[in-house]
Amino acid sequence: MPTVEVPPPYQGPTRGVGSIEVEGETIRECLDAVEQRFPGFAPQVFDGDGQLHRFVRVFVNGEPMERGALDTPVSGGDSVELLAAIGGGRGPEPGGTAGVL
Repeated sequence: MPTVEVPPPYQGPTRGVGSIEVEGETIRECLDAVEQRFPGFAPQVFDGDGQLHRFVRVFVNGEPMERGALDTPVSGGDSVELLAAIGGGRGPEPGGTAGVL
């Protein structure tokens, strides 16, 4: 069975469980299986259109997947890993001295 690796920011619904074996033949089926077992997981990962939220990245066996590749097949020993990409903050101001002490 594939395993979904859930990072700490998304472990609220999983009650701290970070590695979940699931039945699924695609990335989406695996993530849906986590939602079935731990209701409340999917809204953290998917937007209202069923696509990945902007700051969610998916890797299969360490390889980054395209944002629209949720129907990519997975098999028994595969690892589907989620990464909570953190965004925000501001870059240096134009002509600024960021990094200068």
